[in-house]
Amino acid sequence: MKEKITIEQAIRDLADDYSGRLKIAIDTRTEEMNNDDVSHYLIYRVLGVSFSEGQKIDLYQNKGRFLYKYAGSFLEQATKKCFEYAFPLSGSEKIPNTIGLKPKTFEIDCLVENDALEIKWRDATTDGDHITKEHTRIKVIANAGFIPIRVMFYYPNRDQAKRIQQALETLYKGVGGYYHYGDGAWDYVHKRTGVDLKAIFEKIADERLPSEAGI
Repeated sequence: MKEKITIEQAIRDLADDYSGRLKIAIDTRTEEMNNDDVSHYLIYRVLGVSFSEGQKIDLYQNKGRFLYKYAGSFLEQATKKCFEYAFPLSGSEKIPNTIGLKPKTFEIDCLVENDALEIKWRDATTDGDHITKEHTRIKVIANAGFIPIRVMFYYPNRDQAKRIQQALETLYKGVGGYYHYGDGAWDYVHKRTGVDLKAIFEKIADERLPSEAGI
């Protein structure tokens, strides 16, 4: 009989998959950029940015876009694995939009019994429309008989983005939901699933790269 994989090993496998795909994406884009038109560097120079510095900025801007995308998706998928480990019947669920026409459906990242989890690694948006869209989603979920719960691991640093998150927290609480962020998000996952996800991440990270700047 095949031995059941441990949750730590499942997360390790997920980390290997994401880090491998991230490397391929970055390497491919770096190669593509070797053939890019760089005539816009004239404007960089007018603004006091050298050719070599402009190259580095463009390169890291592209690397950053891939890193943010893969980091967010990895953390969200790893979190779902923790809940699927503790609650085998949990998983993503789509429900119809009963309030508006667009979108036709809303996706619950992870439905755990009666709790509808929205899992975010971070949310630094400053778009006011984001509140309206999220308000509709939360109301639809609550009207469907579920409890909306937001689990966001990293709180934004900028004041305007913080205000957006404070407004969202008020919306969640207004419909009887919950909003967990920062240490509270890690603690919620640990207490609810029995999996210390942050400790697993720290273990893997220390094996691959030594801690820097106290992180």
